Amino acid sequence: MAKDPLAEAGLHFDELNKLRVLDPEVGQKTTELKEECKEFVDKIGQFQKIVGGLIELVDELAKEAETEKMKAIGARNLLKSVAKQREAQQMQLQALIAEKKMQLERYRIEYEALSKVEAEQSEFIDQFILQK
Repeated sequence: MAKDPLAEAGLHFDELNKLRVLDPEVGQKTTELKEECKEFVDKIGQFQKIVGGLIELVDELAKEAETEKMKAIGARNLLKSVAKQREAQQMQLQALIAEKKMQLERYRIEYEALSKVEAEQSEFIDQFILQK
């Protein structure tokens, strides 16, 4: 079979009998490729939107996590300072107890001395009364 002289020259007729430079099969594949590329670009756009939303969500979660982390650090620091304050207060109270014990001992010794003086004075008064 002899080839069409137009086909050999790179010219073809399409289904509407219009003269085309491209082979109809190549033209159809080009059109299909164009459609696939358009679909691919659309899907990439959708993917970018989804990824953008995911990035925003992750950023928000990171900010919330950072906020909670700062709250936890603040609470821990507050707890440490409260513990130190209680320790200092406990030391002050122990010093006060020691001071009060010493004061009690001084009062006890003073009481014993005064009791002795009272006994001596009572004895002196009793002797004085008996002598009269």
